[in-house]
Amino acid sequence: MITLAHVSDVHIDGSPRSVERTERVVRHVSRLAGPIDAVLVTGDIADHGAADEYEIARELLRFPYPSIVCPGNHDSRAEFRKVFLGEASGGAEPVDQVLQVGDVTVALCDSSVPGRNEGRLEDGTLRWLAGVLGAAPGPVLIGMHHQPVPVAIPYVDEIGLLEPERLEELVRAHPRVAGVLVGHAHTAAATTFAGRPVYVAPGVASQALLPQESAAMPPLSFDMPPGFALHMLSGDGRLTTHARVVL
Repeated sequence: MITLAHVSDVHIDGSPRSVERTERVVRHVSRLAGPIDAVLVTGDIADHGAADEYEIARELLRFPYPSIVCPGNHDSRAEFRKVFLGEASGGAEPVDQVLQVGDVTVALCDSSVPGRNEGRLEDGTLRWLAGVLGAAPGPVLIGMHHQPVPVAIPYVDEIGLLEPERLEELVRAHPRVAGVLVGHAHTAAATTFAGRPVYVAPGVASQALLPQESAAMPPLSFDMPPGFALHMLSGDGRLTTHARVVL
């Protein structure tokens, strides 16, 4: 069995508040008693896509475990590449990455669309993912920022993943896909997509509220504590998830 810690939506904006909440989560995850095999961070690292925000985030998101980070709709691919990947010139192409954890493959797709809040997987990303799936030695977890299915919060469902059927076709063709792990919605939520589990990590910067909980727009609580998720993937490909808040 492998265990992944899943953090999302830190939205570093230079404020003491965003730094403190991120520090709290990173410190908690880093001090967990049990074994953690890797950490997945699914986007919206910077709030405005500014270089100085990424500099702060890079120092904050240091875990004593292998980690992998992708952009979200608030991020700038070029600045992300410069700071997180060490690329001098940056670049506008998608930031697609793989992390191998034993025989488990974590394929982290860039679902961001420059200048838009909605997500989309570019043709090149889908071709890349198909190659990763075809070469994987064991179970695969697909990670990205945008949720591929509605999560019953209209505010975020309106800016979810566009053309999810393109990903669905690929997932259905590869039975080794054990689940899809996303952020974006700022709420701990579980659903299904293409016959596989989908888990949405709680937000660090804030938590989203359901229409049953709030009529505010945007329906965000900045008072609720930050959270993260722990995903356990068994040898037979069964995904079990636990959500935690950090007080």
